[in-house]
Amino acid sequence: MRSEPVRPGPARHHDHGIWLAGFTRRVLVVCPRCGGRALVTPRPDLPAPGNPLFEPRRLTCGGCGAVAEWTAEQRGRALVGVVPGGTEDPFFRRPLWLQTRCAGRILWAYDEEHVDALAAYAGARLRIRHASPTLGMFARLPAWMKSANHRDEVLAGLATLRTLAGLSAPADRSDAAHERGDRPRHHGSLMFRGGAY
Repeated sequence: MRSEPVRPGPARHHDHGIWLAGFTRRVLVVCPRCGGRALVTPRPDLPAPGNPLFEPRRLTCGGCGAVAEWTAEQRGRALVGVVPGGTEDPFFRRPLWLQTRCAGRILWAYDEEHVDALAAYAGARLRIRHASPTLGMFARLPAWMKSANHRDEVLAGLATLRTLAGLSAPADRSDAAHERGDRPRHHGSLMFRGGAY
């Protein structure tokens, strides 16, 4: 698959502590029915609890018409949400559409906005942190993605993901976007809805 090179990012990148969960509003996944590109978005017909990890979701495929619904599990007064990260969609556990092999590993993103954020970070020559590193997405990136030695490979991989975002047929799917079950889910995020714990 040919891809256009990503233009070098800004000379500086300012990390304000954005969370990976902030990129889960729109997730491109492999359709469970046809294998083409499907989209996971918040359900507009149900109220959102205020946190994207617990928001009801809908999977829709424009190619075959597949539709699926997801809502957070309820345990007593608590909602059990998802934990973002890895090569699967956190809601339906479908392989992400935006995956490619890069520097001997798998480079992935949820959507085009996520690709742009990663490209701005990877392309920056100076990275400035303005926030606590504990929950921020950039601070938690693997070392190989942060390394200047892999900058060109990562930027080329992100260009491939940008190209994949515009494709939707099953034949367009990356060879990296297959089910692996490589993301253990021992527990989900918890949100308590008032009252005694």
